[in-house]
Parts: sequence; C-alpha cells; structure tokens
Amino acid sequence: MKEISGALRQLKNKEDTRKLGHEIANALEPGDIVALIGDLGTGKTALTGYIAEGLGIKEKVISPTFTIVKLYESGRVPLAHFDVYRLSGSEELWDAGADDIIGGRHASVIEWADIVADALPSDALLVHLRYGDNEDERIAEIL
Repeated sequence: MKEISGALRQLKNKEDTRKLGHEIANALEPGDIVALIGDLGTGKTALTGYIAEGLGIKEKVISPTFTIVKLYESGRVPLAHFDVYRLSGSEELWDAGADDIIGGRHASVIEWADIVADALPSDALLVHLRYGDNEDERIAEIL
C-alpha cells in the first residue's frame, strides 16, 4: 500500500472520501492494516464504509464501538472493522481477541488507532483525518 502513502488529500465532499476509500480498498490484501486517527466527526467511520464498499462488501458498515470489532465477509477481501475508542491500550485489544484476526485472512481497519499505536506493525497504512476549512471538508494525511 506504499503507493497510497505520502499524500495529503483534501476531501471536499463525500465523493472525494468515497474515491479515497475505493483507492485504499483496491490496494488492500488479507493481513493489511489501515489505521485511522482523528477527532470525533472527522470521518473515520465514513471512510471505513467507503473502503468496505470498494471491497464489494454488501452489509452496511456501522461503528463497532461497544463490540470492539465487526467482521464483514462478503467482499473481495474480508474486512475486520475495529473501533478501539473505549480501550485504554493495546493490551485490551489483544484481550479482546484481536490477535486471532489482525494479520490473518481479513484486512483490518482500526478507528482510533493512536490508542493502540504500539501494537501496529510498521507497514500499517496510517490515515490522519482532520477538519478542513469548510464544514464538510476534511484533510487526510496518509503515511
């Protein structure tokens, strides 16, 4: 996924976010990790939904805040969607059984990845989302 990294993207609307999500999806393979970092409302779940859409996942993507992870099996690559907002660190991620999923047959998207940063491999795709100048605008910094 290195061809996606190193970019600063202005996401002026939902269509720009959809394009980025599909671009990430096209590069995903089993075992890949996309780490999303950003404040509340910066579009982490929306981007995850567009990644899932780009993978061909038919189910509606919702944030698994209370279950920590939701698995989607219907796409080109199965997707594990993590929301670690309620965790205090990576130890709780492993206690929740993530070691059976991350790096396996699913691609993983982790919202609030900064909370579990020490558990992320060096090749994870980091996407920092922040507010843009206008209400619907976001900036995505991809590392």
